[in-house]
Amino acid sequence: MGIKKKAITICLAGFAVGLVVTSVLFSIYVKSSGNDSCTSCHYHPDADRSYMLSMHYNSESGVKTDCAACHLPPQGTAKRFFVKVRTGGKDLMSYIFKDKEDIDFERKKELEYATGIVFNESCMECHVNLFPEGISDEAIKAHVYFEDNREALGLQCISCHLDAGHYNPNYTHGKMTGVPSSQTKGEVYDRPAEISGFADFTEHIPGTSVSVSMIAVPGGTFLMGSPEDEPFRRPDEGPRREVKLSPFFMGEVEVTWDQYWAFYSETMSEGRVAPEVVRTNNAKNTLDAISGPTPPFGAPDQGWGMGDRPAITMTWYAAKTFCQWLSLKTGKNYRLPTEAEWEYAARGGTDTPYFFEGNPKKFSGKGFLRGIFHPDTTLINGYAVYAVNSRNRSGVPSAVKANPFGLKNMCGNVMEYCSDWYAEDAYSEMPDGVSNPTGPENGTEHVGRGGLYSDDAADIRCAARSHTRNDAWLKTDPQNPKSIWWYSDVKGVGFRLVCDVPEQFNLKQP
Repeated sequence: MGIKKKAITICLAGFAVGLVVTSVLFSIYVKSSGNDSCTSCHYHPDADRSYMLSMHYNSESGVKTDCAACHLPPQGTAKRFFVKVRTGGKDLMSYIFKDKEDIDFERKKELEYATGIVFNESCMECHVNLFPEGISDEAIKAHVYFEDNREALGLQCISCHLDAGHYNPNYTHGKMTGVPSSQTKGEVYDRPAEISGFADFTEHIPGTSVSVSMIAVPGGTFLMGSPEDEPFRRPDEGPRREVKLSPFFMGEVEVTWDQYWAFYSETMSEGRVAPEVVRTNNAKNTLDAISGPTPPFGAPDQGWGMGDRPAITMTWYAAKTFCQWLSLKTGKNYRLPTEAEWEYAARGGTDTPYFFEGNPKKFSGKGFLRGIFHPDTTLINGYAVYAVNSRNRSGVPSAVKANPFGLKNMCGNVMEYCSDWYAEDAYSEMPDGVSNPTGPENGTEHVGRGGLYSDDAADIRCAARSHTRNDAWLKTDPQNPKSIWWYSDVKGVGFRLVCDVPEQFNLKQP
């Protein structure tokens, strides 16, 4: 009996100790999910201030949402426990080993980061009714679209409600109203620029005070694509082909917001116009008939600033229509560059991975050892806005030096549309020694060149190719049919102008 009593006593004592330990751990688990605990680790400026100004904390119903309600899965789920352990460990390591001065808090405000730390199921836990009284017709359509496509397209609430948990005075939830005021001041031009020869010129857009700096790019012959031994080369960059190009003019920088708003203010359509009607109108090729963009949702500049920053988020069709409008306004032939023209211009007469010196391996952050031995970015930082120096946003033209032709931001900043359809085997289908190639006769996506502000140095090489992803870039657009003017799910895409040389100059062809 004594042994049995001792065993029972030990079991009871063990149970009591286990109960106390479990109670203590549970208390820690609960308290560590409280706002005070979160803000003790998350010392960025918005952790303990901006969320208290948000609609979730200052709601009309009086409900005050805490950090864990958005940044952890719902209570009572296994996923909550595992996410808490994972993120808690990560936060603790950052708190101990990271210098907060080295953390890019602005980048962590972006949607790309938010999608990984906010959970749909947590949003739906509170927002059971997605159609409360008083919401707009557009919101009803958007929420119906969300319910119908949430699982198939992987839609997330945070994609449209980035301002819900943290107050952001620059965030707009809804269509943009009016036309942003231009930063350009001065005389209003009554006539376009006159070209007196093959030299750089400044185009004047009649009826506005907006101008466009155009660079004279001499014709010539170059090897298009990358050699097989170029670091980070992809299969679609070859085989290399000798290409001959006639002279052309190219925009010194990407089309800016000031220039794009001039087009928008003259051609915008307040209502929803069916794409087939738009395309029919624009096919008439007269200035009065051009149908321009409908208002975008939110702030298309992402709050980064407008003025001479590159215009972004417009579709390839919108860029093409801008060129058509500018051609009719000025009497010249403005268009998107061909892929061959773009690469030739980007190289600026060089035949190296970049138009400046340097090996992509030296500049790239790719690879395991780059977490220990950081790349040497001293040189490339002066020529390109890319992942290392961009702070996850586009830059102004003055941030970089020009290439040998006098063009800026050919590498990085925003990906630029070309007129060509994209094909992975485009070069193998192109004859060697071809003159002024225009790419495949048809396709489903268009070529994009130059990389963007969030790309690694490997992806902004002169030969690096990319392309549009139309369906993916319109994933969260609830309109039916979807917009032909603005992309809802991409930021770093824009375009650069090319102007044909007037025939009267009769420049020698290559």
